[in-house]
Amino acid sequence: MQFSIDQQLLKDHSGLMVGLIILRGGKNAASPPEIVEALRAAEKKVRNSLDLETYRDHPNIATLREIHRSFGNNPNKFPPSVQALLKRVLKGGDLPSINTLVDLYNVISLEHVISAGAEDIDAMTGDFRLTYAKGDEEFIALGETENTPPAEGEIIYCDDHGVICGKFDWREADRTKVTENSENVVLVLEVCPPVTHDQLQEVLNELEGLVQKHCGGECTQLILEEAHSEGDA
Repeated sequence: MQFSIDQQLLKDHSGLMVGLIILRGGKNAASPPEIVEALRAAEKKVRNSLDLETYRDHPNIATLREIHRSFGNNPNKFPPSVQALLKRVLKGGDLPSINTLVDLYNVISLEHVISAGAEDIDAMTGDFRLTYAKGDEEFIALGETENTPPAEGEIIYCDDHGVICGKFDWREADRTKVTENSENVVLVLEVCPPVTHDQLQEVLNELEGLVQKHCGGECTQLILEEAHSEGDA
């Protein structure tokens, strides 16, 4: 299976990197107490270090917001995933425990202020691409039943079937959501400067260690960037 970023998109957004962990043969499940405790600890760290009035000025969020604005999206209405996550926590809400893999990437997202997600590879058709939308791709968002195709020029993750995640890192498709039955999964981290390649590598290693500990299976890492825009796994 090929994973790629459109070269024009990388030229338009210098420094954009997408870190991937491709898990094969993992055993996902409901989260054990230690993962839920880690989620609560990450929430506490956020509340102690960020403020609801200014968290969007964090450099990791500000650069993602600029990417959203570049294709005409209002990041206050349809925010980067890490922004939405932080807002919920800073307003006092605890994140629900979904399953092991989802909870683990949420812990990483909160601790490092990085957008993170995951998709079920077995629900995909063809290759996994980050690209500009043509505008006619099918997109049924998580929890929805109505098709809402992206706007032409919107940044999307997609496969041959349609959109996997809309508005860059805003909302995933329902068909590729990770469930307790998911065994083959791609975990995705999106970063821009000031996050460096080495910093992204460290976070990928941390997340892979957690995935291997709790889910087993075999993991392959890829970092997609201007110098290396595609890879097979």
